[in-house]
Amino acid sequence: MKRSIQFLLLFCIVHSTLAQSSSEPPIPLKMEIDKVYLNNQVDSIMTLGIQEQAFPGAQVLVAKDNKVIFHKAYGYHTYDSVQPVGLDDIYDLASVTKITGPLPALMKLVDEKKLDLDAPFSTYWKPWAKRKGKKDLTLRQILSHQAGLVPYIIFLEKVMKNGKIKKRFIRKKPNKRFKRQAYDGLYVKNHFQRKMYRIINRSEVSPEKKYRYSGLTFLIFPELIAQLTGTDYETYLKETIYNPIGCKTLGFNPSKKNFPNKIVPAEQDTLFRKTLVQGWVHDENASLLGGVSGNAGLFATAEDMAKIMLFYQNYGEVDDKQIISAETVKEFTTIQYPQNENRRGLGFDKPLIGNDTLTLKDAYPAPLASKTSFGHAGFTGTFAWADPENQLVFIFLSNRVYPSRDHRKLYELNIRAALHQVFYHALVNSQE
Repeated sequence: MKRSIQFLLLFCIVHSTLAQSSSEPPIPLKMEIDKVYLNNQVDSIMTLGIQEQAFPGAQVLVAKDNKVIFHKAYGYHTYDSVQPVGLDDIYDLASVTKITGPLPALMKLVDEKKLDLDAPFSTYWKPWAKRKGKKDLTLRQILSHQAGLVPYIIFLEKVMKNGKIKKRFIRKKPNKRFKRQAYDGLYVKNHFQRKMYRIINRSEVSPEKKYRYSGLTFLIFPELIAQLTGTDYETYLKETIYNPIGCKTLGFNPSKKNFPNKIVPAEQDTLFRKTLVQGWVHDENASLLGGVSGNAGLFATAEDMAKIMLFYQNYGEVDDKQIISAETVKEFTTIQYPQNENRRGLGFDKPLIGNDTLTLKDAYPAPLASKTSFGHAGFTGTFAWADPENQLVFIFLSNRVYPSRDHRKLYELNIRAALHQVFYHALVNSQE
């Protein structure tokens, strides 16, 4: 009989309570019970997820007190059960890119006084200086999704007509005017990036300042970062953030880098690329930018994701080196507009306001996640969360969009929050 996620979590709580009340075992045995508890509960939830086709395969990595305590892979890359998920597989991070790509660069620039969170963004992005509704918006408002910007623009509509690609914007072979590669045999016109910027610059802005998620500026952050640093976005991230942290696979366009790791496929695209998307960014907007963007485009292993989330959890420090000041990281990971019922930090997602009072069904993320915790989710089925108060980093990587983005059981079953909660219960059990 199929068991619901809620039932599994109830089982977790009952199981741990019985284990504590039956006797008073020595600490080593108690820790062993926790390991069995973790494996049983995570295995059950992941098995259910695969059976319900929430994803063909996935992996879970958890670090406690800066040490990995759990890392397991489940299922296969696709539902044909040919390629098993490996612990070193590389995943398309989707919107988790926002907190692992442009955000650390923006934090570094705030540290260096090259950006002011409360100055008009038009101070740095000049096209907005004469745009009504945009000229006075601050970076703080933008990063916390409090600016009233349009949530999303489908730029794919600009390069296609009646289901066919316009040769004006995309060619099958590269040349000096078509250099940005969107996929095998798809090259985007160099100037299309400018067209995207113009459309973003001219987009409407709501006069009402309340929480409204928007990824628009994340498309232009890479260009802004390049202008302020004098270095291209991709190089700046690698040299300033990824290399010092020790992230070897975290980067863009992994299909060009000859990694020995397997790259997990995303969606069977029937609209644009007309094939299985693998090794190239799934997000179409990032694809039209050559796979290098701020809204999506980054790929990584679970281990590299753990490294950068631990870097944040340690407030910008790695190997006794302060890469970003603790003050800046704390500012970015703090809720900005709670009075407007906006839970967001600066770029980072935060727990729902009052999350600790909610049931698992209604909570985001796990109800036991502390108010100091933060992270982000990705459209492809990824999730990264850090909790400084409990010293717990939770990484979930999947390709829930395979074979189609219509697969939404990952959300309906609330699998990520359920898994997250299991580790908090285990943490509580081990401390009692």
